[in-house]
Amino acid sequence: MSTAPADCSRGWCPDGACHGARLDSLLTPEARWLWEQLAARADKRGERSMTGGTTVITAPEGAGQRAAVLGLIGTRILAPGERCRIRLEELTLRLRRHGARLTPGAVAAHAVGRPLGSAVAERARQTARAGGLRLLRARLGAALPGQAPVRPSDEGWEELHHTGRVARILQHPAPEELLRRGAEVLRLLPVRGCVDRRVLAHRVTGDPHGLDAGSDLAGLVLAEAALAGVTAPGMPLRAAWSRLRVALDALSGGLLSVGVHPKGWTLPARHPCILPPYTLAEATWPGPDREEDSWVFVTENPSITAAALALPANVPVRLLCTAGTVSAVEVDALARLADSGWRIAVRADFDAAGLALVRTVLAAVPQAEAWHMTADYYTASLHPSPFEPVALAPDRLGDTPWDPSLAASMRACGQAAYEEGLIDELLTDLHEGRPSAGAPAHGHPRANRRL
Repeated sequence: MSTAPADCSRGWCPDGACHGARLDSLLTPEARWLWEQLAARADKRGERSMTGGTTVITAPEGAGQRAAVLGLIGTRILAPGERCRIRLEELTLRLRRHGARLTPGAVAAHAVGRPLGSAVAERARQTARAGGLRLLRARLGAALPGQAPVRPSDEGWEELHHTGRVARILQHPAPEELLRRGAEVLRLLPVRGCVDRRVLAHRVTGDPHGLDAGSDLAGLVLAEAALAGVTAPGMPLRAAWSRLRVALDALSGGLLSVGVHPKGWTLPARHPCILPPYTLAEATWPGPDREEDSWVFVTENPSITAAALALPANVPVRLLCTAGTVSAVEVDALARLADSGWRIAVRADFDAAGLALVRTVLAAVPQAEAWHMTADYYTASLHPSPFEPVALAPDRLGDTPWDPSLAASMRACGQAAYEEGLIDELLTDLHEGRPSAGAPAHGHPRANRRL
């Protein structure tokens, strides 16, 4: 182990305490544990010299390590793991035999190779910078126009701190600029009409993706909106931006549709098409011609839609696919579809996201039904010998009020199952135009035994 020079030119020692000192006998590998523990105390409390008071040390396992500091701490040989309180004044006097100005902090700084008290100093710097950011945010908020829908107030700073947003701001490479760009977004929020989020992001940052989900700028703007009461914490992103009159991409996503089209549309039979959010937000739906043909099926996976296209051409398939998590626009469109007289049957994968999708649709469309989303169908859809089974996190599943035994079965088994495992049953229902009743027609015996 190399030792630091006795005349330290790196600023490690407080007040040049190492000048002219003999450190070699103190900075041995065996004694390093003592200086590391003292350095940790100095970092925590900001005491760079440590010449007064007491501290507690914990003896290491090695007998040679414990013996190496016996002459410094002035006590008997300690047992492994024993805690011992030492007086720093006495330790300082013993160190002065090696250097007239030596202190425990000076030797510890040489041992660890850096200035001590870094944690306290860093906290002080962060506190000072946070105070400056708070003042900057207040000035930027005061400069916003009178009609601005969101205006940061000084009172909201503590709430931003409580939610961790201030820490996120401080971690940003340019926190002051982040606040300025956030204020510019708030200044450009429309009072009437709407603005595309990508256009707004480009105006403020030069990057159309500057306000994408997960960005620090988007998080800051939405946090300010929630503080101002314009949005609510936990609100879906599309709904939150909509409250700010900012439109997310209205042409991507939406519902994959077969046989379900807005009023006035004419399409070739069995022609799949995407109904984007823009269309879904404005769509009005024709009602069913006959009550017995009034079912619309809602699924999560495009593979079910692809399989449905292979059904006989004379089968009037009516299927909507969310292709993943359902959005607020899509749920609202399903609710209006139900209000037009259609009966909704909804299903998804047997995992946390799938259960959440079904809960969301059933909450928004009370007359909808869960389609083959029971414990029996879960068991039937389990693969008998999955190569890399996806484990379920029990605390993330939530409840299944349409069939309480489903959540219990999923927690007991602990494995996800997918819509593709029920492809035959689903296609049969699509062919018949209505959900079948009763238990599944088949299942995987090995999967059944798991439960």
